[in-house]
Amino acid sequence: MIKQLLSSVREYRFPSLIAPVLVAGQVAMEVLLIDKTGTLIDNGIEAGDMSYVWRSGIFLLICLLVASLFSALSGRAAAIAGAGFANNLRRDMYYKIQDYSFSNIDKFKTSSIVTRLTMDVSNVSGAYQMLLSAAVRAPIMLIIATFSSFRRSPKLTLILVGVAPFLVAGVALILRYAHPKFLRMLTTTDQMNNVVQENVRGIRVVKSYVRENHEIKKFSNVSQSICDDSIRAEGALSLSNPLMITSIYVSMIVISWFGAKMIVVKDMSTGDMQTLLALNLEILSSLMMLSMIIVSLVMSHASAKRIVEILDEEPDIVNPKDPVMEVKDGSIDFDHVYFSYSKQKDRSCLTDIDIHVRTGETVGIIGGTGVGKSSLIQLIPRLYDVTDGDVKIGGIDVRNYDLETLRDNVSVVLQKNELFAGTIKENLRWGNPEATDEELERACEIAQADSFIRSFPDGYDTHIEQGGTNVSGGQKQRLCIARALLKKPKILILDDSTSAVDTATDAKIRKGLADYAPGMTKLIIAQRISSVEQADQIIVLDNGKISGVGTHQELLANNAIYKEVYESQKKGGDE
Repeated sequence: MIKQLLSSVREYRFPSLIAPVLVAGQVAMEVLLIDKTGTLIDNGIEAGDMSYVWRSGIFLLICLLVASLFSALSGRAAAIAGAGFANNLRRDMYYKIQDYSFSNIDKFKTSSIVTRLTMDVSNVSGAYQMLLSAAVRAPIMLIIATFSSFRRSPKLTLILVGVAPFLVAGVALILRYAHPKFLRMLTTTDQMNNVVQENVRGIRVVKSYVRENHEIKKFSNVSQSICDDSIRAEGALSLSNPLMITSIYVSMIVISWFGAKMIVVKDMSTGDMQTLLALNLEILSSLMMLSMIIVSLVMSHASAKRIVEILDEEPDIVNPKDPVMEVKDGSIDFDHVYFSYSKQKDRSCLTDIDIHVRTGETVGIIGGTGVGKSSLIQLIPRLYDVTDGDVKIGGIDVRNYDLETLRDNVSVVLQKNELFAGTIKENLRWGNPEATDEELERACEIAQADSFIRSFPDGYDTHIEQGGTNVSGGQKQRLCIARALLKKPKILILDDSTSAVDTATDAKIRKGLADYAPGMTKLIIAQRISSVEQADQIIVLDNGKISGVGTHQELLANNAIYKEVYESQKKGGDE
């Protein structure tokens, strides 16, 4: 895990290496300052040698300036390394997520991914920055200060050895209580983000059902849980400060008591006494700092595991070794295909699908809710892989194509249409970044979107809010169809993509598609018979199996399910 995380340091190796070196230099200067201060007291002040005082004072000033310079440079280097590490780590995670197939994404909640990219990365980068500074300073200071203290007075140094275990034991008890609370806060934060995401996405439903109070209560419960854990954890950690102060002053009082007696009998000088008190402060402070470092590392360990879960997740769908880089035509063949989201054939949602579509054909797909229509078309651009059987485009198994090549030749307008924050032009050019204004307008004319776009004051430069919240469902569908057309694909798939438009507009879109690209294969999933009755062939799905294939007239004569749907819709229309 550590090796994998450190691979994100990359171009920030130099500041990561130089920061500990500068910290070590700072510690050496500080200990030298403490040591020389004691010598100044003994050989300068008490001896009345002003020349020695001036020389020592200048030397101490130089040491102070060097220590300050080392401190500033080490802090800057650690900050650069920590921020750069966080930036690379987020980028690596984000790039990894882009390679995920739908089945990989299904394993993680969106809210959890957001928390890992934000809070968890901040925890880990903060711990990394601490490792480059405080985690280097504390042990070096502890070792050097303890050695220097023993050199001055082994007897009084034993007092520190007696106080240290109580400090360490107290901090250990605090950590044992606080650590589970911090871990629980991470999981609860995932839940809070999920509640916020659901509420914001479904705000229209919340308001239409007057469920604001219910959502507020749901959020308040999760938020209060985080607050309670935070209060308990931070409250426990706050005890470390008085524990530290008590340990320092108890040891200083005891050292002063015994040290004063030793000074009276000439077993110790005043300078040695001053040095020991200063070293005592540094030793206990280093112990306390080490304990806080352990807290940070323990907290960041949980975050690191959550980050590595993202980085370790292997995409289910990857490019083959020698991919096919060209799609010959838009023919589609399903050869006895089985598909299961759980990858178990006996739990397939599609069973023995055998369909053959010629280039340029228009194929309608009809069936009730949950029969597998969307699952079927998602196998074509390899958003999922088949459990058994083969899906071929242009006579070649889709698993042999380069993924980018395959998906560039297959445009899918899914049931859940998604627009992004930006102008209408920017959203349309997702289909083709190089598309001209004329091409944009032509695609929108076919998708019956041009008229309503021009009705906006800013036309094609109208800003779309995140998720397309400032346009209607029908407008969003037509913009997504235009975006798909701009790819100029060999295969166009419309997954119930005209459900929010009226039948007259639906008919215009279908006519426009037929005239625009007669050689393009079109698959249309629809609930309305009128949307597919002119198709070259219509596929009827029932419980993941093919119930019938044929033209509108053939299915009316031979397929009970199709006939029942047609008659129910015709009856509803007549009424």
